[in-house]
Amino acid sequence: MTNLFEKEKDSKNVVLKSNILGYFIQNGNSTTNDLAKEFNLSIPTMAKTINEMSAGGYVLEYGKLETGEGRRPNLYGLNPDSGYFIGVDMKQNSLSIGLMNFRGDLVDLMDDEPFECDNTQASLDELCSHIVHFIERIKVPREKVLNININVSGRVNPDTGYSYSFYNFSEMPLNAYISEKVGCDVSIDNDSRAMAYGEYMQGCAKGEKNVLFLNVSWGLGLGIIIDGNLYKGKSGFSGEFGHMHAFDNEILCRCGKKGCLETEASGSAFYRIFKERIRNGETSILKTKTGDGITLHDLVKATNQEDPLCIDILELIGHNLGMHVAGLINLFNPELVILGGTLSLTGDFILHAVRSAVLKYSLNLVNRDTQLCISKLKDRAGVVGACMLARNNVLQ
Repeated sequence: MTNLFEKEKDSKNVVLKSNILGYFIQNGNSTTNDLAKEFNLSIPTMAKTINEMSAGGYVLEYGKLETGEGRRPNLYGLNPDSGYFIGVDMKQNSLSIGLMNFRGDLVDLMDDEPFECDNTQASLDELCSHIVHFIERIKVPREKVLNININVSGRVNPDTGYSYSFYNFSEMPLNAYISEKVGCDVSIDNDSRAMAYGEYMQGCAKGEKNVLFLNVSWGLGLGIIIDGNLYKGKSGFSGEFGHMHAFDNEILCRCGKKGCLETEASGSAFYRIFKERIRNGETSILKTKTGDGITLHDLVKATNQEDPLCIDILELIGHNLGMHVAGLINLFNPELVILGGTLSLTGDFILHAVRSAVLKYSLNLVNRDTQLCISKLKDRAGVVGACMLARNNVLQ
């Protein structure tokens, strides 16, 4: 992992400087006096630290603080161009790669590039090629790219760099393998967790500290934020909400087990049920596209065009999902539950179905403190979250 202050010999000073950058990110510009109070240090010590960070290019002077009287103190803040972070969000049939500066501004984006996410060496090589191409086309020196975070679905251990669901055919940690191929430090994390973090940092979370993010895409995942911190679990495997046993339907899930929640409450369930009902003679505005040509985005678009069949199926999926979201609310008592992922693009259609089931199956005393909403970042939650995690990895 890139060390921001690699020439520092004092580990305490490294931690202090990283914390100061984090403070600027969260609170904006500040004076030396206020920083000294925040970190319980003397003003001369803080002034020396800020001068060192300014010399290193991480801190800029932003004029003087307007005061009513006396000498006006200097304002210091983060230099947004002192470092950059790349986020890679893999979806079922596409890839999005974003570039974010240190302040958190998304300054470049390659969105929805065609890409087949398969557990093969060819797919992994293609992923690396896309990242290299993106690095070569951005107008940022490679040495200023401090970290690349890649979202991977399924079981991912971000601390060890191993993925156990995709690209798991090598003994080498996935992040180390990709790092060798692209020439930059690389980290990986679960896609739902990254989306939750992106929404928490730049989306619809406004002061809430306990947040659940439901990634309702081809599969079903959960990102958990407790007291303002991402919850990973012992091995990084938290949030496998879609693989709770929920139905006696004998439908084989992609995890290898039967009856998982994902089999009746996900994009793949939407796709399967739609095709079954078309074969049984029901009609849809998509009937001419049935077969391998239809995509999940086609189903979302048809729902938003008020196709009766798609709306009916989505309401069923929303009800199935809402029953188990009710259980999550009873367990976690969160302030906010966010519906994200591809199916969230249907907006009120899925929101109303989930909300109705939540009200029916959760405890009234618990659910009255929980707000349910649609993702603000929508289909950019993943790439924003990946960039944010890349920055967070460096700061830590």
